[in-house]
Amino acid sequence: MLHVVRFRHGRAAIAAVVALLLVLVTVVPASPVGAKDKRELTVMSQNLYLGSSLDAAIGAGSPLEFLLAVAAIWSTVKSTDFPARSDAIADEIAEHEPDLIGLQEVARWTLSGPTDESIDFLDVLLVDLNFRGLSYSVEAVSNNALIGPVPLLAPCDAPGPCSITFQDRDVILVNDTPDLEVFNPQSGLYDEQAVIGTPVGPLSFDRGWASVDGTFEGKKFRFVDTHLEIGAFPAVQEAQAQEFLDGPAKVGGAVIAVGDFYSRADGTSTASYGILTKSYFRDAWDTAEGDGLTCCQNDILDNDTSELSSRIDLVLTHAAVRAQSAEVIGDEPFQGSPPLWPSDHAGVVSVVRIH
Repeated sequence: MLHVVRFRHGRAAIAAVVALLLVLVTVVPASPVGAKDKRELTVMSQNLYLGSSLDAAIGAGSPLEFLLAVAAIWSTVKSTDFPARSDAIADEIAEHEPDLIGLQEVARWTLSGPTDESIDFLDVLLVDLNFRGLSYSVEAVSNNALIGPVPLLAPCDAPGPCSITFQDRDVILVNDTPDLEVFNPQSGLYDEQAVIGTPVGPLSFDRGWASVDGTFEGKKFRFVDTHLEIGAFPAVQEAQAQEFLDGPAKVGGAVIAVGDFYSRADGTSTASYGILTKSYFRDAWDTAEGDGLTCCQNDILDNDTSELSSRIDLVLTHAAVRAQSAEVIGDEPFQGSPPLWPSDHAGVVSVVRIH
C-alpha cells in the first residue's frame, strides 16, 4: 500500500525537507564510478637470469676450452639454483599481483645422456605461482636462442656421453583480472642480430619480442616484452631498438612496453634508451624517486652487498597510457646463503592508467 504523507505546515515542512536533502548530499560518499574510470593496471618486468654467464664459452680459444667452459656453465646453473630463486620471484609477484608480466631470459636447460635432466624456468615459476593460489596464463612466447646439443664433459651423473642444450625465451604472463582481456598473441625475431664466432661455429642469441593486444574496461592497448642485444654490440642493439619502434610497438593507440633494454637510462652506454624515449615512449620511472637501479649482481649471486649500478630494465608507455608509480623489486637478498638474490637483475613494477 502506498502511504501519502501530508504536511500540515507546507512551507516550513518543505524547507525542512530541503535542508535534510542538503545534509544527505554532503554525507553520502561519492559514487565509485570515479574510481573505476581510473583504469589502472599493474605491470611488471623481470629478467629471470639464465643462471650463468656465458662469457667463458664465447671467449674460448679452442674447442677444448669451449667444452670446459660449457661444463663450468652447467655447474654454475646448478649452483645458482633457479627453483630457490623462483620461490623468491613468486613471492614478489604474490605481493604485487601484477596484471601483466614480461619475463626475459626464461631459460630451458636440457641435459641428455644416460640420465636425462631438464630445468625449465617457466614451468618451475608457474608451479610456484599456482602453489600461492595465483592464476597466471602464458599468453605469448618469443623463442630466441637455441644452442646445442653441446657435449658435456662434466658433471654427468652417470657414465657415458652427455650433452647440454640451452633455449632462451621472452614470455608474457597474464593474471586472471576482471575486465582484462588479451588476444592476438604475436612474437618475432629482429632482423639485426649479433653473431659470435666460436671454436665450434657461429652462435647468436636471436633476440626477439612477444606481444599481446588487450582491452581493460573497454580501453584497447598493446603489451610488448623484449630483451635487446647486450651493450657489447651497440650498433646491433640500436638497430633492434629502432626495429622495436617500427614493428611491434607501432600501433595506433596505447602501448605498454617492458623489458631488459640493456641501455642505461642515464645515457652513458648505448643510444637505444634515447631512441626509444626521445619522441615515442615515456619512462614510467619518471613518476618515481631514487635511482631505480636494476643491473647487475655478480654471476654466481653470492655478493653480500648489492652491485646494482645501472637502470636498464624499463617500463615504457605510449599514447593514452600514463604511469602512476614505479618501484624496483627483488633488490634485497632473499636468503642467508648463495644464491642470495632472486636474479642478477632487479625487477620493475609499475601502476599504469589507460585514459
